[in-house]
Amino acid sequence: MKYYLGVDIGGTKSHALIADENGQVVGFGRAGSGSWEGVGYDGLKRALENITDQALGTSGITIDKIAGAGMGIAGFDWPSQRQPHMDIINNLGLGCPVELVNDAALGIPAGTRQGWGLSVVSGTGCNCRGWNADRSRFGRAVGGQTHWSREAAGGYDIVFRALRAVSFEWTKRGPRTALTQAFLEKTGAADLDSLIEGLYLEQFPLDRSYVMMVFEIAAQGDSEALQVMRWAGDQLGQMASGVIRQVGLQNESFEVVQIGSIYNGHPLIGEQMRETIHQTAPHAEIVRLTVPPVVGGVLLGMETDLGKRAYLRRQQIHTSIQDLQI
Repeated sequence: MKYYLGVDIGGTKSHALIADENGQVVGFGRAGSGSWEGVGYDGLKRALENITDQALGTSGITIDKIAGAGMGIAGFDWPSQRQPHMDIINNLGLGCPVELVNDAALGIPAGTRQGWGLSVVSGTGCNCRGWNADRSRFGRAVGGQTHWSREAAGGYDIVFRALRAVSFEWTKRGPRTALTQAFLEKTGAADLDSLIEGLYLEQFPLDRSYVMMVFEIAAQGDSEALQVMRWAGDQLGQMASGVIRQVGLQNESFEVVQIGSIYNGHPLIGEQMRETIHQTAPHAEIVRLTVPPVVGGVLLGMETDLGKRAYLRRQQIHTSIQDLQI
């Protein structure tokens, strides 16, 4: 029996998964953040070794039984970062092929039927990756530098866009909005003048949980909050459209996988994202990821050994992982 290892190292949580050649999940491990950007390369090494040891322990196999591994690691964004990451992976003692990608790319094998297309992540931040059918072309939008790269919209981006509506009310550039009262209550500011002054002077630290407040105001029908939802969907759609053009999928039928909590915030986000994407790729199908992204790591590991036949095991992996509390 052959076994395959999948790893998903994230900024807040990390997972490892082992499945056999039939797609049956046999081992699992979990830990906290492993991204070098947050915990350094030593922290990445600890997280990777921890979750791999857990997965091997629960599966009852040794690492020499792993026939292929797929690793999605947050913070692996550029070619210059490949070798430092591979140095850490090599410490595991794997004797098999290893596929290394950014963690955002895991949604493509995990969420698409054939292992190609796009994944668009929107949580605390945002990210996008894409492959064409034969993997000869790869596209990306890195996210995380919204102030100059204009790649949005994660949770913080939505909060900042909502604050723009509040600022516009203060300067009389825009209409009144229920967002203003919500931010007043959240920060404890005495009035709108005090709120704007406090924001400028950084007296009111903004927390990512504020995005939930923005969603609530949108659900109440506030026109400015609804406009923020449309903006977020359009930004995510524009980011995806750029990657679609990078990999040449404008006239193809393919899947775009939505990953992250932001898509649960308000239906307008997904609706506007779909509308924007269809302006570039009218045959694109928008789907939500229904399994943990680490499934994509297992499938990438399988691909190193089985090629595209790995996707014949995809449904079995989806089914057998349901019992895990991830």
